[in-house]
Amino acid sequence: MQTADGGLEGGLREQHKARRRSRILEATRELLRDNPESVISTERIAERAEVAPATVYNLIGPREKIWEALAAGFMDELERRLAVLGAGDPRAVVRSTVHLFVSDPVVSRRMVREWEESGLVLDRSPLTQLRRAMAEAQAQGVLRADIDTSALAAAVGTSCVGALHQWVAALMDDDRFLARALFALDVVLAAAAADPYRDQLLAPLRTRGTG
Repeated sequence: MQTADGGLEGGLREQHKARRRSRILEATRELLRDNPESVISTERIAERAEVAPATVYNLIGPREKIWEALAAGFMDELERRLAVLGAGDPRAVVRSTVHLFVSDPVVSRRMVREWEESGLVLDRSPLTQLRRAMAEAQAQGVLRADIDTSALAAAVGTSCVGALHQWVAALMDDDRFLARALFALDVVLAAAAADPYRDQLLAPLRTRGTG
């Protein structure tokens, strides 16, 4: 049985680990911002974070895990932003997602380029929030009752990941990235619109191109 003192000590250890982990990730971000194309090594991160190289490996892992941890950090921040918004509007979810990545372009571009599983970067918070927002729209009668809202959210997420990779490759600027992501959302919403809302949800498509 664990004593109260033991539990307190364990809690403090976890807090110290969390702080060191946070410091390691922030050190990685700082190194990237200092030189976007710099080689990110355990030794350089450890030196900037003022920890031992073994601590970087133990708390984060090898290089691939560092990119994964940076991606998780983006999603943590997105969840905080969406919680403030309430995230009941699918367009707010998409806008917040795009704004998050373009607000820290050096880190987000490098993370997407280097992380082998970057296609999964939006699988957590944005997709969860989109599913909820679309399910709510369906419950309100805005979307047809026979539509699978999870499939709709997945289609938008796939399009947004594609737009993100094009933005990372400098094939589009920030504004076009946002326009392309919103266009994908508007296409899906218009296709799933209930009759009373069809004209309303088609309106954005009639007034602009693909971005």
